[in-house]
Amino acid sequence: MTRKTKLNPRRPLVAGNWKMHRTASDTRALIQDIVKRVERVANIDLVVCPPFTSLAAAHETLGRHSILALGAQTMHQAKEGAFTGEISGPMLREFGVRYVILGHSERRQYDNETNEKVAAKAIAAVGYHLRPIVCVGETLSQRESGDTEAVIDSQIHTSLAGFPPEQIEELVIAYEPVWAIGTGKVATPKQANDVHHQIRKLLVKLFGPKGADIRILYGGSVKPDNAVDLMSQPDIDGALVGGASLDARAFFDIIEAARPKRATDHD
Repeated sequence: MTRKTKLNPRRPLVAGNWKMHRTASDTRALIQDIVKRVERVANIDLVVCPPFTSLAAAHETLGRHSILALGAQTMHQAKEGAFTGEISGPMLREFGVRYVILGHSERRQYDNETNEKVAAKAIAAVGYHLRPIVCVGETLSQRESGDTEAVIDSQIHTSLAGFPPEQIEELVIAYEPVWAIGTGKVATPKQANDVHHQIRKLLVKLFGPKGADIRILYGGSVKPDNAVDLMSQPDIDGALVGGASLDARAFFDIIEAARPKRATDHD
């Protein structure tokens, strides 16, 4: 018996969120290790998001034409101002940053990053030629009470309020169930894909048919041993990787799992 695997039209993307890890010197070494492993990888977008203090070192190490794009872990929506401890889009662009994570659950939990703030940042990001990776996801109590669909619906609508439709090709969504981040737990492939499918339908409602082409990543304890099953789901377009992105070999294995599926027959 044979089955045919349909080619996914959306280009896969894997982003490594290093969180508050790695000094500048450590960043240089890790990036060099990653680049050596992925230099022949094609047809997939790859991003690393070091801490702010390591962006200069990362930019210098990557050079101008690297296979790896540089991302940041957050940004402020203002161009400049009296915002102690913040960083703006133009500041990020000076270091060659191309992507920025917005609304990560840890930012929402510890820094009061509301849906409204995320929306303002996403709009500002595309204005500075940055690609926003907008994160959404439910807590364990919300999932157990059956509120996942309502929570995701609210987060998508409010976090993308006012986002310019002509810029949706720059937009990336990351579904990260809060209960699976840093816990070792992971949504089953079906659980993850069900929410991704819901998000895709919401994006079509917001932006029309082109909303179906917005890439949706899965984030939440992604590791080499679960990446293949997750990445094989039809509505999962890549991964937002936390701890495993700090290990070049593990990150490479996840990248391999996310590489485009070819339309071939399998026994």
